Amino acid sequence: MRLFLIILSCCGLLPLFSGKPRVPSKGTGLPDVFIVILGVAQDAGYPQMGCTGACCKPYWDGVAEKKFVTSLAIVDRKRHQYWLVDATPDIREQLHFLQPFLGPDATYNPAGVFLTHAHIGHYAGLMQFGREVMGANGIPVWAMPRMDSFLRNNGPWSQLVNLGNIKLNTLQDKQGVMLNDSLSIQPYTVPHRDEYSETVGFVIRSKSRSLLYIPDIDKWEKWDRNINAMVGKVDVALLDGTFYRNGELPGRDMREVPHPFVEESMRRFDTLSMKDRSKIIFTHFNHTNPLLHEKTPERLDLLGHLYRAAIQGQVIAL
Repeated sequence: MRLFLIILSCCGLLPLFSGKPRVPSKGTGLPDVFIVILGVAQDAGYPQMGCTGACCKPYWDGVAEKKFVTSLAIVDRKRHQYWLVDATPDIREQLHFLQPFLGPDATYNPAGVFLTHAHIGHYAGLMQFGREVMGANGIPVWAMPRMDSFLRNNGPWSQLVNLGNIKLNTLQDKQGVMLNDSLSIQPYTVPHRDEYSETVGFVIRSKSRSLLYIPDIDKWEKWDRNINAMVGKVDVALLDGTFYRNGELPGRDMREVPHPFVEESMRRFDTLSMKDRSKIIFTHFNHTNPLLHEKTPERLDLLGHLYRAAIQGQVIAL
């Protein structure tokens, strides 16, 4: 299997990313345009508050590292700019971690923030731009119409708008936004628990490569688009891997928190070609998901099917 994967990599069939997370020394060895995975955990992070079970014990015992909540940075080093996809409760640590990737002339503040939806792990970090912390000035925040309205009309988010810490811009389904003359981002609505807002995934494009990002969706079969076809049209697909299997939350009805189980997704994606399967990286792991940990049987099984688990600090060239 190892030789097989090496051959695939040499043939260009595996997506471009680093094998282990790394902080670049003075930004050396990085492409001009890339994505950094700033977190891989579900909204509550890892370890999760109140968890003293076997899944969180490695962290409390000092064996496992903290995993930040799922977020991406889109970086253009030539233009000294970066954009965030989602603002998480871990944004303080994530932006500090990101600095060596940006180059010496980049500003600390993002050129923009794109929000997927109104669940806590995806927008709560906006508060750090407010007067109690950074006192930022006019950071562009892009959100779908219901999400836009939610932020404008509910505190403490409305204070960020009223004080000009953030400047809201409205996204529309399937309508792309140009970040600069070589980068764009396009939202696609997906079915999810939309209590306060719509939920979207994004396709991020450069002049030569593209990445599909869907951290949250109820089930692939509920979507009005064919996920297999979408994977075929991009170079990398970062997809919802919240739960590995059914029954992962003892004592809870998992229909209350619907997500495609990774086992389900693998059965669906196993019909794809080797080239397309090798594009898929799972992310947004719940604290119970064994894919959070290296060398588990589930991680090895994932690799055997040519899929990957996202790594915090991973670089994906665009």
